[in-house]
Amino acid sequence: MKDFYLEIKHVDAKTGARYGILHTPHGDCEVPMFMPVGTNATIKCLPPEMVKEAGAGVILSNTYHCHQRPGEEIIKAAGGLHKFMNWNGPILTDSGGFQVFSLSKNRKITEEGVTFKNELNGDTEFISPEKAIEIEEALGADIIMSFDECIPYPVTHEYAKKSTERTLRWAKRGLEHHKREDQALFGIVQGSSFKDLREMCAKELAAMDFPGYSIGGTSIGEPADVCIQMVEDAVRYLPPEKPRYLMGVGSLNYLLEGIERGVDMFDCVLPTRLARHGALMTTHGRINIQGAKYKDDFTTLDDECDCYCCKHYTKAYLRHLYIAHEDFGKTLMSIHNIRFLIKVMEGARKAIQEDRFLEYKEEVYRKFGSKKGF
Repeated sequence: MKDFYLEIKHVDAKTGARYGILHTPHGDCEVPMFMPVGTNATIKCLPPEMVKEAGAGVILSNTYHCHQRPGEEIIKAAGGLHKFMNWNGPILTDSGGFQVFSLSKNRKITEEGVTFKNELNGDTEFISPEKAIEIEEALGADIIMSFDECIPYPVTHEYAKKSTERTLRWAKRGLEHHKREDQALFGIVQGSSFKDLREMCAKELAAMDFPGYSIGGTSIGEPADVCIQMVEDAVRYLPPEKPRYLMGVGSLNYLLEGIERGVDMFDCVLPTRLARHGALMTTHGRINIQGAKYKDDFTTLDDECDCYCCKHYTKAYLRHLYIAHEDFGKTLMSIHNIRFLIKVMEGARKAIQEDRFLEYKEEVYRKFGSKKGF
């Protein structure tokens, strides 16, 4: 599709970190980028204007949840996700594969697709690779995902091989079924922690010539070093001119290590989920705002942050809102956590262009006080 492509502007001299422009039908975005997640066609507690002001480019919505409620036909009748949720920038939808993984007790996987119980009403439903594409086409996002199985961890090589081979067959079926020329369909690299399977999957997907590629099946309980190795084992076989998307990671270490290895796009519910529980990401480490020491702390949350929350409110006020169960506190803390990760990405992009990404990464870790993320 002519309206979707990645323009690589610079590659860091010491790493695989890339700076570029992702061109989409709904606008251009700089990469590497962090993409906030709006599971139910909304980023929890936040209006779209505030998310845009925080510097977000692409945002996500969840195919499985939108299919359940209100249904893709309602969203299609509204003019697609962009109009339905009032977001004029690029949108990405996943395929529902991860939700299938999370419903392990109530689903059955066959060659044709997945049969599962609807969580809302208990009805039996079926999604095939073709059906997933039809739902995503109705939703109308700029970037959509192939239907896949997110392989659990740990798992035997035999199970992972059968699953990965089926995911590849599903990817081919979805690609053949996809009709909308204004959407970029990504293939998803699976293979669990097995190097040979990651290589096989990445090579076969690359041969199918998708507009972009996702790395799936990571950050689902495996140790951090295993996750990072999974990323390496996939990235090395993906076309360098196509965008690379590491799905479902939002911890600081995974973002920075992924960028170093040439990943362009990241997403996760982590920043907003943490915020709703009073956990805040700051330049100088994690803050749990419910702590009594913040009761009369009238300083800003993060002296290096320029978000709406940090410009106008103090830790004492945020603690008050949290203790009092006021929803405004969730809004303020959510926008801060999102802005924090986007600001880390802005710094990474600048560092890549100046060939000093490794130094930048170590500086972020040093200030945060840990290399373990959140």
